[in-house]
Amino acid sequence: MTEEQIARINELARKSKTIGLTPEEKQEQAKLRLEYLAAIRKSLEAQLDNVYFVEEDGTQRKLEKKKNGLS
Repeated sequence: MTEEQIARINELARKSKTIGLTPEEKQEQAKLRLEYLAAIRKSLEAQLDNVYFVEEDGTQRKLEKKKNGLS
């Protein structure tokens, strides 16, 4: 996500609070928000890929992904 896209998200949020958005702007805002959330998730996954647990015996165990989502 670029700085311009983040600036546009903020611009649309401010406009939404003051004068409102056109239907096209609402669609653009929704699209940009989805892209922003995807970028955050990707960044978080990259961070978690580098997480290790250190056991009492000193061995390191990599954080494993859950098999079925939220449960």
